[in-house]
Amino acid sequence: MKIFATLATAFILVAGHPAKEKVVPSKAQLYVSNHENILGTSLELKFISTSEAEADKAEKAALKEIGRLSAIFSGYSSESEFSHWINQGLHKPIKVSKELFEMLSLFEDWKSKTNGALDPSAAVASKLWANAAKKQQLPSKSEINQAVVAMQAQHYSLDSNNLTATRLDDTPLMMNTFTKSYIINKACAAALAAAKVKNVVVNIGGDLVIKGEDKDLVYVANPLNNAENDAPLAKLLVANKAIATSGNYRRGEQIGKRWYSHIVDPRTALPVEGIISATVIASNATDAGALATAFNVLTLAESKALAKTVKDAEYLIVTKNGKVIESAGWKNYLDLSVKEKQQNVAVPINYTAEKLWDPKYELAINFQFNVIEGNSHRPFAAIWVENDKRESVRNLALWYNKPKWIPDLRNWYRINGERFKADKENYASVTGATRNPGKYTVKWDGKDDNGNYVPQGTYTVIIETSKEHGTDEILRQPIELKKSAQKINNAGNVEISNVSFEFYKKK
Repeated sequence: MKIFATLATAFILVAGHPAKEKVVPSKAQLYVSNHENILGTSLELKFISTSEAEADKAEKAALKEIGRLSAIFSGYSSESEFSHWINQGLHKPIKVSKELFEMLSLFEDWKSKTNGALDPSAAVASKLWANAAKKQQLPSKSEINQAVVAMQAQHYSLDSNNLTATRLDDTPLMMNTFTKSYIINKACAAALAAAKVKNVVVNIGGDLVIKGEDKDLVYVANPLNNAENDAPLAKLLVANKAIATSGNYRRGEQIGKRWYSHIVDPRTALPVEGIISATVIASNATDAGALATAFNVLTLAESKALAKTVKDAEYLIVTKNGKVIESAGWKNYLDLSVKEKQQNVAVPINYTAEKLWDPKYELAINFQFNVIEGNSHRPFAAIWVENDKRESVRNLALWYNKPKWIPDLRNWYRINGERFKADKENYASVTGATRNPGKYTVKWDGKDDNGNYVPQGTYTVIIETSKEHGTDEILRQPIELKKSAQKINNAGNVEISNVSFEFYKKK
C-alpha cells in the first residue's frame, strides 16, 4: 500500500499519536509504502522526493535488494545460499558470496565481543523451547545441558584469502539477530543509488535505517503498552542513523501458566527475562541490531560496558519491572518540541445523566491481515466506534494509500471525509520488537474524539478494509461495555481474520 502526501498536509491518522509537521521545500513530497510478510514481518518504505516516479524507482530498488539478500541469508528457504552451505557437509571449504562471508564474520566478531551472548547456534535452544511448548512440558536439565554444550563449540572456520567457509559440526545455525539490520542498510543504499530522492527510511519489523538530508520522526513503542495507538515511550528525531529494538513482549512460548521469551541466552540455553526491551541508535546498522539483542541477554553492567565499545551508540533499556535506563547521549535525540494534544476532560452536558465509562477499563481490538497470494501490500483499513444511535464517537486508526483513494473506504469516508481533509497530523516511523507479519492491536480508552469519556452501554466497533482493485469489506461487532470483563471472537472476512475484542480492567 502506498501513501502519498505533501508533508504540510495530512495523510495518516492513528489515535493517540499526534506528530509535528516538518518544513521542506514546497515541491518535496513524502511517499510511503507498506508491505506485509517481508522477512517474516512488516515493511515500511518512506521516500522524500519531488517525483512520484523517482519514489517508485527507489521502492523497486529497495525491494529488489531485500529479495536478493534474503535469497542469501534465509534459514527458512532451502534454496538460499546459506541453506546450501549448511547442507554441503562438514570439513569442506565452500566458496561463498562476499555477503555471506561478511555475515558469518560478523557473527564470529559479536560472539567474541559479547562473550557468547550472541551466537547463530542459539537456534539450538530456540528449537528446544519451541518443542517444549508443543509438548507443554519444560525441558529437562539434561536437555538444557546438552544444548549448552552444542552451542559452546566452534561451528565453522573462515578463510578470508579464498572467501571460503568450512562447517566444523552439524549444530543448527540461524542467521538472525542483526541480519535484518544489515539487509535494511543495503536496501536503503540501493534506493538512494537508484533514484532521485532526498531521504530514505526502510523500516522492517521495527528496525530501521534513515539516510538522506532530513531527520525522521521515530516513536519508540512502549513494551508495556504496545498497541498501534498507544502513546510511545519516547519520540526521537534522527538523521543518517540506524535504530533497532529487540524485546520479548511480542513473541515467545507459553508453557503451562508461564510465558517464555523467544530470546535465549546461548550460554545457559534459557529464555531471557530480566529485560523486556532495548532500543539502540547507532551509525552502523549491524551494530544497532547486535547491541539491541545483546542488551536483552546481558546484565545492565555488561550492556553499559559493551555500548562503550561502539562509537556514538546510545540506548534505552526497559527492565521487566518497568524501570527505564537511558545512556547519557540518548536525550540528544529526543524531540522535545512535539507536544501532546490537551485532552478535554470536562464532561459534556449530554452525558451528565448517564453513567460514564470507568477509566480503569479499556477495549483491545486484535486482528490479522490475511495473506493474499501475489499481493504483499497492506490493505486500506479504518477502525472506528459508533454508539447505539449509529453515530461515530471515536476514530481509532486509519491506514491508506494516496489521499485520492480514501473514498474507497466508503463507509468511513461518508462519516469522516470532511474532518479527514482538515487534519494536519504527520506520519512517524515506529521502532519496537519485531511483530509477526500482519498482526495488529488497537485500543480504545473509552473517550470520544473530543477526549471525553463516553457513557457505559452498547457500542459497535467497525473495521472497514479495502484493497486496490478489490472489494470493500466491513466488519461490525456490537459489544456491551460496562464494568464486566469479556472477550468476543470474530472469524473476520476476506481481508482480516483472528479478530478478538477484549474488554478488561487495566493492570
